[in-house]
Amino acid sequence: MVELRTIHQDNFEECLNLHASAINEGFVDSVAYSLAEAWVLYDGARPFAIYANNVLVGYVLMYIGENNPQIINFMIDSRFQKRGYGSAAAKLCVEYLCKEYNASRISLPVDQENITAQKFWSNIGFELTEDMEKDYLYMRLYIPEKSV
Repeated sequence: MVELRTIHQDNFEECLNLHASAINEGFVDSVAYSLAEAWVLYDGARPFAIYANNVLVGYVLMYIGENNPQIINFMIDSRFQKRGYGSAAAKLCVEYLCKEYNASRISLPVDQENITAQKFWSNIGFELTEDMEKDYLYMRLYIPEKSV
């Protein structure tokens, strides 16, 4: 079972030991950098540890400020790739943003050269946009309104 858990004093050091695969290292911020970013964006940042069957397998930072929910850093540790944890965790992120923040649109930046990430997020339902910031393309997922 994959789940998102709050990062706290009992698991943050373990989170710092997570590492992207060699192929993704240049595309994903380190957990230390991302936690620092979460501290700076404190009011709008939502960092979580990703667990699978009670084992820490990844990390995600979501941003909920400015009425613009985003997944801004997402990684599954290199030791746990290709097991479906990433897809399950990505869907949990979408569910979290929809449930807790009533998201109707979720954005995420991907490096324009990171074709693997673009394919991964496309499989979750995100679409590439023409919006670009620095070397990042934005992908978006539009959440259909629930019928009453």
